[in-house]
Amino acid sequence: MANQKGGVGKTTTAINLSAALAVGGSKVLLVDIDPQGNASTGLGIDQGLRRGGSYSLFAGEARLEEMILTTNVPNLRIVPAVADLIGADIEFSGVVRREFLLREALRDQSEDDIIFIDCPPGLGLLTLNALVAADAVLVPLQAEFFALEGISQLMRTIEMVRRNLNTGLVVEGIVLTMTDKRNNLSEQVSADVRGHFGSQVYETAIPRNIRITEAPSHGVPVLLYDFRSAGAQAYLALAAEFLKRSRERQVAA
Repeated sequence: MANQKGGVGKTTTAINLSAALAVGGSKVLLVDIDPQGNASTGLGIDQGLRRGGSYSLFAGEARLEEMILTTNVPNLRIVPAVADLIGADIEFSGVVRREFLLREALRDQSEDDIIFIDCPPGLGLLTLNALVAADAVLVPLQAEFFALEGISQLMRTIEMVRRNLNTGLVVEGIVLTMTDKRNNLSEQVSADVRGHFGSQVYETAIPRNIRITEAPSHGVPVLLYDFRSAGAQAYLALAAEFLKRSRERQVAA
């Protein structure tokens, strides 16, 4: 999950898409590498339980399985984030093959069907590590005026990583978030994004929904907070489309 712009629903999508896939029977691991640790908080992981979290993977202080915690969602586990990640760009700048630290940490993980990495906003060393480790990038994009600003930079970064560090990297797709059918501007932005990126944009869009915003304060995904809400149903639909697209990509490969 990557977008250098903050506040676009990236972590919310990481939490709720992971939960929807897990509820559907997939074994999912969510790796939180955002120093703010919002994905960890949103899944009810107390600060005292996080220990070194994903920072320990970058620092080479622990193996992956030692940092994995269970969540209140069956089939969904998490590597939480800690504030020590804030200084990663400086701390690991001199490390040999610093772009591959996360890839090496995740290399032998085979228990899970899907691994999601929740990136911080920005295109620093943490996000670069995620792009090098990943098979594909899912881009949450808010349906608002500045939506397209900066996404071209993200696409250039993805292309640079593909050419130089991870030849298998693809764009999984773009997910429109915080859409509002009552808002003409939101509808226009959504149409512009679909017109520009075509089939890369998921058919499923995530609406503005109060239940989605309330759920993190209870430490649960919206599926557990209010299953019948429009937000929960949207993420279930997104999970189904994600699986469909993943199968199509594997067949094409």
